[in-house]
Amino acid sequence: MSLETNFAVPGEPALAIDARGIWKAFERTQALSGASFALRAGEIHALVGANGAGKSTFSRIVSGHLSADRGEIFMFGRPTRFGSAREAIQGGVTMVMQETSLAPDLSVLENIYLPELGAAGRLSWRNLTSRAESLLDQFGQRAHLPLRRPVRELSAGQLQMVEILKALALDAKVIIFDEPTASFSPNEVDRLFDIMRLLAQGGKALVFVSHRLEEIFEITDRITVFREGRTVASAAPAAEMRPAELVRLMVGREIADIYARGVDGRGEKSTGKPVIEVEHLACAPRVKDVSFTVNSGEILGLAGLIGAGRSECVEALFGLRRIERGTVRLSGSPFTARAPIEAVRAGIGFIPEDRRRQGLVQDFTVRENLLLAHLGQRRSLGLGYDERSASVARLLEELGLPQRILDEGILTLSGGMQQKVVLARWILMSPKLLILDEPTRGVDIATRSTIYAMIRRLARQGMAVLLVSSDFEEVIGLSDRIVVMSDGSDVTSIPSALVDVEKLAMFAAPRSSAEATRSILEMLVQRFGGIAYWISMDGDRLYCFDSVAVQNAPEIGFARGSFPEIVDVSIPRALRQRPDRFLLEPAGATLLVPLRGHRGHDLGYVGLTLANDNALPDAAAVRASILDGPTTPATSVAARRH
Repeated sequence: MSLETNFAVPGEPALAIDARGIWKAFERTQALSGASFALRAGEIHALVGANGAGKSTFSRIVSGHLSADRGEIFMFGRPTRFGSAREAIQGGVTMVMQETSLAPDLSVLENIYLPELGAAGRLSWRNLTSRAESLLDQFGQRAHLPLRRPVRELSAGQLQMVEILKALALDAKVIIFDEPTASFSPNEVDRLFDIMRLLAQGGKALVFVSHRLEEIFEITDRITVFREGRTVASAAPAAEMRPAELVRLMVGREIADIYARGVDGRGEKSTGKPVIEVEHLACAPRVKDVSFTVNSGEILGLAGLIGAGRSECVEALFGLRRIERGTVRLSGSPFTARAPIEAVRAGIGFIPEDRRRQGLVQDFTVRENLLLAHLGQRRSLGLGYDERSASVARLLEELGLPQRILDEGILTLSGGMQQKVVLARWILMSPKLLILDEPTRGVDIATRSTIYAMIRRLARQGMAVLLVSSDFEEVIGLSDRIVVMSDGSDVTSIPSALVDVEKLAMFAAPRSSAEATRSILEMLVQRFGGIAYWISMDGDRLYCFDSVAVQNAPEIGFARGSFPEIVDVSIPRALRQRPDRFLLEPAGATLLVPLRGHRGHDLGYVGLTLANDNALPDAAAVRASILDGPTTPATSVAARRH
């Protein structure tokens, strides 16, 4: 009996890609065992499965990076076998790689148009720059991704953005997105999805490979599931599949609470003494003024958008960047790591954002990679591997990794298994502080569940954990408390139980992409005085994302980054009643105007509070000046997850 469940509907248009019985082996590893896949023009088709299921191998075969051992591939009805990625590009197929394949010494612009650099004829750099700027504008990235900057200077999230821009610039018929959102926050994901929808509407055929279930159900039309190199569900309508059923198809079992909260629950909990205290940290060019404390037994999330400075901040703590200003205290004593070896010996562990570039020595075995931190901490002669053998065996079993992999090359493992190895490296060292930068990037749901359970266990044992993640749901689900960064500064510190994805995204909105909202607030106080603010309300609590005030403005009891209960502020009646006119209270006269995003999403309110002794303007005129002002594209991102 075949494992495959086929949901294809007879009589539909010709297939853009029709792959049948694809087999591929790498030495002793059978990556694909007769897999099939059917992609139609004008659709966004999810290809999902656990790490090692064969998704990336299949994608690389279709895009010409690998050759299949057996099987047939038809493109728009014609037999096709690409001998190289260049042939595939010429044939209309391109791929956004999970592990970026950019030229590090070339600029962003040169990498975006790399395929054109080898073409015949003269290039118009002015034309290429104009086209690239148009692509950057679609993502709101022109300020964060300078076209002349060498790619080697970019963060992992920025590298992923360049890969996407490079694929879009080719105008291919078929585009394969392999984990394109792994380093993206909701803002960038939302913009990418807008573009993907436009591409599909224009007749492009898109393959979306992702481990984030909420994204799969939001953006895709159909779903194909691989498990252990075989197709177990083919072209299933996304609207007809439940998340639990998709997980079962992917991993062969049910997974209940992925964040492994158990008795811990969610939100603030009793923790120990401060392990690391950071005050007014500055590190050029992105980190300007960041302060936070992580206590023993606490998981602190560091959230923000690409370019906010999160990775640069934690790299400075680990000695990878020079701290220009500010103070750091480790276990109560002043501390500055001039190099990573000093951080390791002081009891700090670090899982970097880019596993391939920063976390692994690609020519080493699994054992050698696993024991790298052990070697860094060791001061005596010899490798001392035998001293750790019992701990290594216990950890491998706990993480579901077989002992036989220890002497294999690290690159023979799937991305999820590689990430487990990097995590195990630091667990062996029992650090005081474990810094995790994108710990589940490119990792399937089953592996994520294992990693989350391990992180929670470490925190229960007293370890301080600092988590950086672009996945806002992960930050909320795993952290006890969250510090939000925007434009290189911390803007709020909030218990995870008090925030959701939408509010987190609005706190994180950078000035460069929230200029419209900011300009509305500035316009209001210039014209009418008082204090203007952008807020959202949830039950009995208020969240203030931004505020602008004139001197001697009324005291309203909240400011940017605060989240008080409504009963504790100075204008409670206006916040509860939200009338369409100015409402008088002892603190001042208040008008609230609802904000809507470009898709009609609820973005909270813009409020204006004026002193009672001022002559009040016409409420309709104030409302018109807000609604007729600039739109707020950046702040519309969060509501997409409703």
